[in-house]
Amino acid sequence: MLSRVWPWLWLLLAPVVMAEPLRIGFGTHKPPYVFENEKRGLEYDIVAAAVQAAGYQLDARFAPMERLHLAIVRGELDGIATTNTFSGVQAHYSEPYIHCQNVALALSSRGYRITDIAELGRYSVSAFQRARYLLGPEFQAMAEANPRYREEAQQINRNRLLYSGRVEVAVGDPRILRYFNREVAEQVDTTQPVTQYMLFPPTAYSVGFRLPEQAEGFNRGLAIIRENGLYREIERSYADY
Repeated sequence: MLSRVWPWLWLLLAPVVMAEPLRIGFGTHKPPYVFENEKRGLEYDIVAAAVQAAGYQLDARFAPMERLHLAIVRGELDGIATTNTFSGVQAHYSEPYIHCQNVALALSSRGYRITDIAELGRYSVSAFQRARYLLGPEFQAMAEANPRYREEAQQINRNRLLYSGRVEVAVGDPRILRYFNREVAEQVDTTQPVTQYMLFPPTAYSVGFRLPEQAEGFNRGLAIIRENGLYREIERSYADY
């Protein structure tokens, strides 16, 4: 684990004089983007580095995405990660700090031919929390019209549902789904082949802040770590996932 953080540990250990804390909410455990119990991950590390480069002190909070979006509206958080302007929440959104390639997946044995998002309305679908907003208007329309659409607060549940046959289609980032396969392998048969349906463009995620100056500060920090190479170092440290 230490080998993953050495390239930028100096930044997190640098003295912070009178740094303003930023209460940033992250979703629950979703490796390789967020290892909740270890306070690390591709997404977590990028946000933490940008916050530190901007001169703030990160106060990370973890909760299901629905709860995080309520918390920022109530003023209980300064910002929430893994969101974007489609979220429906009034916030000051940073520049995108990461892009994820979400896909639809089904057991290959089902033999589905799915060519567009609207066709998902014919199937039972399991996605991550807030996917109905974050994946754009076409996906939202499908989700709202589909009585068999559901969202999981704990993303590991999608693996159980997909491989047990309890849902027909899972929607999410394949890196997360692959990671959780090892944790559910004794519960369901994860050796079953799956088919990926590339229905979505890459999803850009931002941090949504309560205050515009917080978003501006984060953008400055993000620009710094992109320019000095720290962003690339963080990406490389998770390249094996």
